[in-house]
Amino acid sequence: MLAVDFSILNVALPAIGEGLGFSLANLQWIATAFALCAAGFTLFFGRIGDLIGRKRIFLGSLALLGAASLAGGLATSPGVLIAARVAQGLATAAATPAGLSLLTTSFPEGPLRQKALGINGALMSAGFTTGAILGGVLTDLLSWRWAFFVNVPVAVAVLVIAPAVIKESRPAVRPRLDLPGALTVTLGLLGLVYGLTQAGEYGWTSGRALTGLLGGAVLLGVFSLVERTAREPLVPPRVLRRRGVALGNVLGLLAFVTETSLVYLLTLYLQKTLGFSPLAAGVSFGVLGLGTVAGGLLAPRVIARTSTRTALLAGGLVQTVFTAALLFLGLLVTSAGAALGLLLPATFFGGVGNMLVIVGFMVTATSGLPDEEQGLATGLASMSQQIGITMGTPLMSAVVTASTAGAATATAVRHGVTVALAVNAALVLLGVLVATLLPRARPHRD
Repeated sequence: MLAVDFSILNVALPAIGEGLGFSLANLQWIATAFALCAAGFTLFFGRIGDLIGRKRIFLGSLALLGAASLAGGLATSPGVLIAARVAQGLATAAATPAGLSLLTTSFPEGPLRQKALGINGALMSAGFTTGAILGGVLTDLLSWRWAFFVNVPVAVAVLVIAPAVIKESRPAVRPRLDLPGALTVTLGLLGLVYGLTQAGEYGWTSGRALTGLLGGAVLLGVFSLVERTAREPLVPPRVLRRRGVALGNVLGLLAFVTETSLVYLLTLYLQKTLGFSPLAAGVSFGVLGLGTVAGGLLAPRVIARTSTRTALLAGGLVQTVFTAALLFLGLLVTSAGAALGLLLPATFFGGVGNMLVIVGFMVTATSGLPDEEQGLATGLASMSQQIGITMGTPLMSAVVTASTAGAATATAVRHGVTVALAVNAALVLLGVLVATLLPRARPHRD
């Protein structure tokens, strides 16, 4: 459900704009308000979970998400809907690291944790793809309001069942909250995410994008200085000095940038070049969702039999090959059948490879740390994930725009998508090179 919320409204945005009277310029705030909060507050709430208990913050955030979704579905004005999206983003920022911490602290390092992270990663990645399909189906068959309402019964079910099956998890010694660190990193991430979303809307040289990106970078620099002198820093420098944590999060960022933006590129290709409807384009990504589920189930076995590093390298190479294979779509533009004949297997196997990387990233970024630092580790991992999701589409949109010189013809879009797919494949290959820098480790055995 948390992953679905990132993409479920993309198809529904025009219908929401018509229903509530959003201006075209303000329509993007439905997505931006959510993304700002979901990415900007993740690290902060991950640490709060260490302070007050991960089960407590997980349940509280799910209650907030359910209430915000109900409010969004009942909204009668743009202001109420934006407020609901802000609340949904805050709830996601709290629930994602708390839920991940509950997983990592429930299982010792090794095969059991790898299986848990594999299932979690498969559901998160498949949820993003499912959101694109579900948004189109609900909007076409019922109303855009059901894109909000669908969360409510799920949240209620979790709140009823979870107290009986989840144990509370918190460090034995309660850490202090590093308020200056929390403030600077949260504002810095908000600036960075705002800049990224504005770049996707207005271009990378726009004043809004540059102001957000530069302001965010300065505040994150201040955060780095604050952490060096804080008695109990929010992110202890020694944690980031761990090669697995630092490089693992870089790999996670690249994995989410490339796969989520691939959905955007292929949607553009299917609709603008082949003339698919939004619903038909969304349904085409069901195969990608199946690939991510298969990869999530396969990844723990690969890691157990080889190593996390091997899984990252193999997954990255598979994703690179099948992303590069999509470059041939430009030669098949006149035949929808031939295009789908390439797109469906390429997205399936690319999804398998991507999920090997995502599970490997989760394992790498949360390994070798005690339980009292799992909130921090999962907060960093969730932040990398959500910034990657936020960054991918603006980045690829900028590549397409630059390649098409503003033209919107089918030929221009095909060329722009082809260039962006090449950049996407190059970023995946960069992740493979980063993975080679990870220390070799012996695999855990049952």
